[in-house]
Amino acid sequence: MKCPYCREDNDKVIDTAAIEEGSIIRRRRVCIVCERRFTTYERIEQHPLKVVKKDGRRVPFDRSRIRAGLEKACEKRPVAAQTIEAIVTKIENEIYKTMDVEVPSVHIGEMVMKRLRQLDPVAYVRFASVYRDFKDASDFVDEVGPLLSDASPKNSRRR
Repeated sequence: MKCPYCREDNDKVIDTAAIEEGSIIRRRRVCIVCERRFTTYERIEQHPLKVVKKDGRRVPFDRSRIRAGLEKACEKRPVAAQTIEAIVTKIENEIYKTMDVEVPSVHIGEMVMKRLRQLDPVAYVRFASVYRDFKDASDFVDEVGPLLSDASPKNSRRR
């Protein structure tokens, strides 16, 4: 592993930890030459998974696209970055467990919406408005209606 500071290929691992339910290994390293520390992450290389888009195109699965959608939906909401990353990891793990070589984009979108609905109703509606391509206010009303009926009486009105 080349040091990101001095570019020498001479380091040693000083700490190793499994993170994200064991799907990633984090290694703390120290460069023998410049003595600076840096962190690397190892992820199991999965078989190439393709996402089947609504128009029939097939594109490589990219977890960063799920993260970007979640981050946009949760923008200015009280949702921690670690929570978003955990959701991305859970969705990715579920996809690799249940799918063979292709997954419909609709399936991924529904998985994201399911988790957002539990996490933050505002983020859920934001994501749904883009994902389901809302055309007018009635689309919002149709999506928010079930959320309001699910809310408990004590949380449904704020004063």
